[in-house]
Amino acid sequence: MSRAIRALLSVSDKTGVIEFARALAEQGAELLSTGGTAKALREAGLKVTDVSSVTGFPEIMDGRVKTLHPRIHGGLLGRGDQDAEVMREHGIGQIDVLAVNLYPFEQTIARADCTPEMAIENIDIGGPGMIRAAAKNHAHVAVVVDPTDYAGVAEELKNNGELSLVKRRALAKKAFGHTACYDAAIWNYFQSQDNDSEFPERMPLGLTLRNTLRYGENPHQAAALYATAGNAAGTLLGSKQHQGKELSFNNIADANAALECAKALDGNGCVIVKHANPCGVALDSDSERAYQKAYACDPTSAFGGIIAFNGELSKAAAEAIVAQQFVEVVVAPAYAEGAIAAFSGKPNVRVLECGHWDNAATGGRVVQQIEAGMLVQDKDIEDVSRADLKVVTKRQPSAQEIDDALLAWRVCRYVKSNAIVYGKDNATLGIGAGQMSRIMSAEIAGQKAAEAGLHLSGAAMASDAFFPFRDGIDVAAKFGIKVIIQPGGSMRDQEVIDAADEHDIAMLFTGMRHFRH
Repeated sequence: MSRAIRALLSVSDKTGVIEFARALAEQGAELLSTGGTAKALREAGLKVTDVSSVTGFPEIMDGRVKTLHPRIHGGLLGRGDQDAEVMREHGIGQIDVLAVNLYPFEQTIARADCTPEMAIENIDIGGPGMIRAAAKNHAHVAVVVDPTDYAGVAEELKNNGELSLVKRRALAKKAFGHTACYDAAIWNYFQSQDNDSEFPERMPLGLTLRNTLRYGENPHQAAALYATAGNAAGTLLGSKQHQGKELSFNNIADANAALECAKALDGNGCVIVKHANPCGVALDSDSERAYQKAYACDPTSAFGGIIAFNGELSKAAAEAIVAQQFVEVVVAPAYAEGAIAAFSGKPNVRVLECGHWDNAATGGRVVQQIEAGMLVQDKDIEDVSRADLKVVTKRQPSAQEIDDALLAWRVCRYVKSNAIVYGKDNATLGIGAGQMSRIMSAEIAGQKAAEAGLHLSGAAMASDAFFPFRDGIDVAAKFGIKVIIQPGGSMRDQEVIDAADEHDIAMLFTGMRHFRH
């Protein structure tokens, strides 16, 4: 490049920008800048030309309008010799390097005191326009949106006098991803504020890479973790990891399943998950007792599992986990004094603190990828109360039996279909998951209870969907089940109800199904 480089720097995140500007200046670059960036560069002793001097127009409307001008966008879109004449005619100078990152919209909306006015003022207009212009014209302009790229850009300019087309294309691709995610964050904010139940014509996801993973579900599959925009408090992605190895793909999937199930419990509880299915769930005001009851449901499956709590994890509970089983991940909203230290003897155990969550904010939509598209649906957070239950049998359930049924029902929501859950006295006793036949899930759940030395006599049975035949009720009777909770709605409901009456079992209809595929 025969002439001096001309660089425009206008950044919200000023990490590394002074060092970058100094490196450019040492190569004879002319520095253009705006507002706070120009001030920071001058304070660092660098010579800076204000954009307003280039445009001949002052920054107005509290800085809302400053770079929206032909002498800026023309400089970013100029195509060398092809546009040289028109650029000379209108006094437009080529801009070779653009360093821009955008108003901190996501950080602003994550603040507890954020108002709609604050959010709107942090929607950048000029920045995305410049980024897109430079990225489109990457054949002639290098656009830098990520401070981690400053050093590499400066080094290549120093060594070669210009950036390769391969480098400029890579920077442009990153820039388009930057603006796409920024717009998606804004869209998601408006969507959440409006509480719109309609499915939009377009749905930007705006995912940002958190980190690459060692591998996916299996070692031959590459994998990475991405995050959506917004507040991650009370989620697995928002967790602080206190100790342990890097989380794997399967760790993340299972820990998320465990935490989501724990959030759904009506009371202080513990959830143990293996391969995305709960294998033990229990409620107790004491976290150690909750853990012990959850573990007792299926000690075999608990080995190498994931454990989640929905309340503070005590030191005694942590010590019990360490003494009793091999565990991959423990996640809780908070830890009592000494609880984290109790895991130090098992340094490979990943100990995560997710923080507390707002129960009113656990809804939203979930996305499942299919070939060439996505399935999108509302998150399954609907629940039933005692008032919603319909007793359809001659036998009336006791208050305790209803409590047992409701716990089993809430756990059933997080078990792969076909799902059967047995429970009693605030704990699961047997779980049958993911079978093609509902009767087989019922048998497996009973076998699990027997293997753990647990007795099902007087327990509750929950089914995620209706019983198509009476055979499931006959299995329940064989195990001594006294109350069944299920959606109802089968063509053979009366046959199923008659079977329950025949076995003196109380049956509750919820009118709600919880398939989980």
